[in-house]
Amino acid sequence: MITLLVDGGETGIDGPIVPHGVPVLGWERKPHGWCRGEACVPAFRAAAAETAEGVHLAAFAELLGRQVVADPEEGVIAIGEPAETAPGEAPPFEELEKLRGGKVALVFWASWCGCRYDLPAWEELHRELAGYGFSVLSVSLDRDPEDAREWLAGATHPTVIDADGRIAELYNVINVPTVVWVDEEGRIARPQDTMTATDAFRSMNGLSSERAVAALRRWVIDGDAGTTVRELRAPTADERRARLHARVAAWLLRAGRTAAAERHLETAAALAPHDLAIRRGLMPLRGVDPFGEEYFALREELEAAGIAIYRPLPDWHEDPR
Repeated sequence: MITLLVDGGETGIDGPIVPHGVPVLGWERKPHGWCRGEACVPAFRAAAAETAEGVHLAAFAELLGRQVVADPEEGVIAIGEPAETAPGEAPPFEELEKLRGGKVALVFWASWCGCRYDLPAWEELHRELAGYGFSVLSVSLDRDPEDAREWLAGATHPTVIDADGRIAELYNVINVPTVVWVDEEGRIARPQDTMTATDAFRSMNGLSSERAVAALRRWVIDGDAGTTVRELRAPTADERRARLHARVAAWLLRAGRTAAAERHLETAAALAPHDLAIRRGLMPLRGVDPFGEEYFALREELEAAGIAIYRPLPDWHEDPR
């Protein structure tokens, strides 16, 4: 039996070959090819993934533009999200789709980040601007949902805990705090931005919450997003693969298979050394203090390599101090 990690969940499968006649990742075999709704993969292309016994799951996923990380020894396969969405479109997920028709600030945070202290301020903005058709949707990147829940007590804005990292993968979030603005039509109004709602950690990040909140109000009330960049920063192939190794590592850590998990974490760090959502975000599952010595050693490593920890967009973030 193999555990398949895909589409935000996990399921058991008998092996890496799916028998003929069984749907694969939601796609069904038709006379002219494999189809899901109106989309079809022509039979001549799908033939590369088909064998006499059935369909090779990993090969089929790769035909769909989805990367795969498999660990046969540990009995687990992880399949990533499709490589691309339509230009400018906000990748859909259930909680976001419920808010279609209004402006949304996707606020990515985690209990392992000081940005957890900004949640009350985001809650206030959610309430203040609700009359303009605006909502905050906070997305926790905590791998253990219990770590996030204590910080969400009393929240009236929509919340989601991205324990498997799927939403972070969809939005190419490599650290928190990261905020994405989504307009009424489900399109990107402002891509991944390092944005704060308080100045609690301004000495570390150099960011002005006053400027950020003023810019948010201008967008909600006047429609001025303050940038002409309306597409998400796209992940590289290595970043996508690193996230899958992290997903496998998290699954292994929860199962108590620490040595195997560490191998996948080392691979993820080599592929995407700048991705703190992986390297810091999995510290709690490893029993490591995400505010302790290992985190500050990681900061020093990245700073020495010239890798930015925070990546704000250049417009209103510039501080004349």
